[in-house]
Amino acid sequence: QTVTLIPGDGIGPEISSAVMKIFEAAKAPVLWEERNVTAIKGPGGKWMIPPEAKESMDKSKIGLKGPLKTPIAAGHPSMNLLLRKTFDLYANVRPCVSIEGYKTPYTDVNLVTIRENTEGEYSGIEHVIVDGVVQSIKLITEDASRRIAEFAFEYARNNQRSTVTAVHKANIMRMSDGLFLRKCREVAENYKDIKFTEMYLDTVCLNMVQDPTQFDVLVMPNLYGDILSDLCAGLIGGLGVTPSGNIGANGVAIFESVHGTAPDIAGKDLANPTALLLSAVMMLRHMGLHSYATKAERACFDTINDKKVRAVDL
Repeated sequence: QTVTLIPGDGIGPEISSAVMKIFEAAKAPVLWEERNVTAIKGPGGKWMIPPEAKESMDKSKIGLKGPLKTPIAAGHPSMNLLLRKTFDLYANVRPCVSIEGYKTPYTDVNLVTIRENTEGEYSGIEHVIVDGVVQSIKLITEDASRRIAEFAFEYARNNQRSTVTAVHKANIMRMSDGLFLRKCREVAENYKDIKFTEMYLDTVCLNMVQDPTQFDVLVMPNLYGDILSDLCAGLIGGLGVTPSGNIGANGVAIFESVHGTAPDIAGKDLANPTALLLSAVMMLRHMGLHSYATKAERACFDTINDKKVRAVDL
């Protein structure tokens, strides 16, 4: 099966080549098609990803990407945001599982954050009302809320997870988060085999740092998901060991390492490929190649547990 590989910037190319070597050793039946992604201006001045990258993704439907740098320059869009919009990658999935042999203050963390990826506070609608007053629109729609709720329950059922928790602030944002919560409740009715709970975002944060083992699958709107998924990554050792997948409409999916480009260590053979490797393992499972996924994952965890070979961040 062909996979579109976007090596990315900074340490991206070296961690990508490490993952390719591991796939080769595991004899995973994957053909890599390497593509570069930099934002270009299309007709009418709209930002877009290069056509050859889009064609490759449209064909393969599966992508693996390293970290991409986003220039802070005005007018230049975040590449990650552009990819999300281009392929309608509506669900961000991040499993956070404690790694044996890598000590953090928490053991037995085993949860999954599922974040709505297309709207909420990140819909990008902002304007100046009068000088010194800015309004930012938080967009919540029925369709996107239902879609992410259905995704979360399906994910729970397919991955032998027992509980889905909807994370919200409907006590304050009665209409927007209220709509999101209502859709979660409606969808929960069709999944009687999965326990459904709902919890305020602030309460989730409090309980998460006290005892993360009480959580299983969490589903939430965009901004909450951005913050909470990083907090959960911190519980197991940081973004350097946390995999991430973005699932879209029409079977498109991009799996990625969510850490930065680390330009300071790029090219020095110091970068830790764990996050990208575990994202690639998620990708193999998504493709139904479970035995190869287990092989690569076990090798990664055994290596970390051996404590003989350690990247600087571990």
